[in-house]
Formats: sequence, C-alpha cells, structure tokens
Amino acid sequence: MEDHSFEDLIENLFDGVYYVDCKRTITYWNAAAERITGYERAEVLGKPCAANILRHIDEAGTELCQNGCPLAATLQDGQSREINVYLHHNQGYRLPVAVRVSPVRDESGAIVGAAEVFTENVELRQVLNDLEALRQKASHDELTGAGNRRAAEIALKTRFFELHQFGTPFGLVFLDIDYFKQINDAHGHGVGDQVLRLAANTLAAALRRGDLLVRWGGEEFLVLLADADAAVLARITERLRVLVERSFLMLDGHRLNFTASLGATLAQPDDTPEALIARADALMYQSKQAGRNCVTIG
Repeated sequence: MEDHSFEDLIENLFDGVYYVDCKRTITYWNAAAERITGYERAEVLGKPCAANILRHIDEAGTELCQNGCPLAATLQDGQSREINVYLHHNQGYRLPVAVRVSPVRDESGAIVGAAEVFTENVELRQVLNDLEALRQKASHDELTGAGNRRAAEIALKTRFFELHQFGTPFGLVFLDIDYFKQINDAHGHGVGDQVLRLAANTLAAALRRGDLLVRWGGEEFLVLLADADAAVLARITERLRVLVERSFLMLDGHRLNFTASLGATLAQPDDTPEALIARADALMYQSKQAGRNCVTIG
C-alpha cells in the first residue's frame, strides 16, 4: 500500500488518532480527533500533548499528563498500553474515551514517537448517563422538574445542620395553587399539568442560587430559602406570589391566569423539619382564608 493510501485510511478512521514525537509534540491529528475532541488541527499541531489540550484524567481525577501519562511511558519502554480516561473537550466538559497507545519506530527499530488511538467510551458514557437519570429520578418530580420530597428531606437536614452549627438562618415557603381543582374540572388534567409545569418554571426562575424548589404534592410546592433573614424571606415570598399571578397559559386564544396562596416562616433552632413544614402549611391556609393570592408570614 502506498503511503498516501495509508494516510487516507488513518484520516478516515472513525477513531481519533494522533502522533507525537519523542518530545510529546503533536505531529498528526486526524479528522475523527477533531470531531471527538472539538479541537481543530491548527489548534494542536506543533504543541505538546499536555499543553492544556486533552489533559487526560482518570476516574480519581489524577492529571495523567503530569503523573502517569501512557504516552510518556510508551515512549520510554516501547510497550503498548490501553486505558480508560476522561479527556478535556474543547467546550470544557470531560468525555470518557478508551485509549490505546503504541510506539512508532524507525527502520532501525528505534522509538521515534508514539501513536494514540482513542474512541468514545460509549458503554461508560451510557452507564454515566443512566446513573444521572436515576439520580434525577430519585430526587426530582417527573412532571415539573422540581425537587421531590426526598430532595426536601435531604436539604432540610443540611439547612438545620448549618443553623445549629453556624447559626445560618433559612426560610421555608409553603405555596398552593388557588382553585386548582376548578382548573382541572374546567379544562382537564392535561391543562392542569401545564399549569403545574408553568408554575414550577416561574418559581424556579425567581429563586437564588442555593435555594430549592420542591413539589410537595398535587398543587403544593415548598421553597427552601438558604441564608435568609426576615427581610429576604418577605421579599422573595412576595416576588413568588407576584410572578405566579402574572403568569398565564394561552388556551384557544384566551389567557388562563391563576394565583397562589403562600405561607412563609424562618426556621428556629428548636424546630424539627416536620414542625417547620406544618407551621408554613398553617400560614398558607391563613392566606387561603384571607382571600387567596396573598402571603402570610409568621
């Protein structure tokens, strides 16, 4: 086979391929390497493979370019190697790949470089995706994407620990969509589901980093406000009420508006999670009795 035919074959492999010389400078980078990593030839040719490009790490987070580089080991002892690593994609995320490293020798048998062939580790990536899906399912409400009761239980334990150990205050808001049964009865459960999703998206967008939205059940939501004093609690709770009131669905050219009643309270050191939730729930019912679409803080 002629040299250019061999190069064409390498160039059109589905696997990523690159060569380095004895100084670990990249001298070849095929099209699949561009596709898998997001790095174009012009960005990598002539640069050391450790120059903030692929930056392979193992599952423990060890930077293999600095400690345990398979390319460096193969250049030294001439042995081929296989390893599963996570490369650094050009867009910043880590991608699991299966790597095979082989020495490149001249006619006399001397090592003049090494070739690395890498393939997306589809099986590992699928496992990771499946684990993430299970994690999401275990802690999130399927309909709205908000946290579920398990997420609330975990977060409440954390917030109470911070309150007891460091004195970090936090607040809890109990929110219930007003007249939700009438919405279901008049428009059907499909529209009711749309209302819940819309409400969840509106509420989530109004929160700060570190706050948590939970679908507590039916049309009820909890909001845990991290590091919140009385002023923060009042301001954010009113913001939640207003934004729900101003949200709407379009149904056959008509606006479907809805509102919510809210109860809000700050956690006390002698509270339990159950007592805190019960107090916020009772405050929410006071808002119902006051005419709905209002906030009661206590």
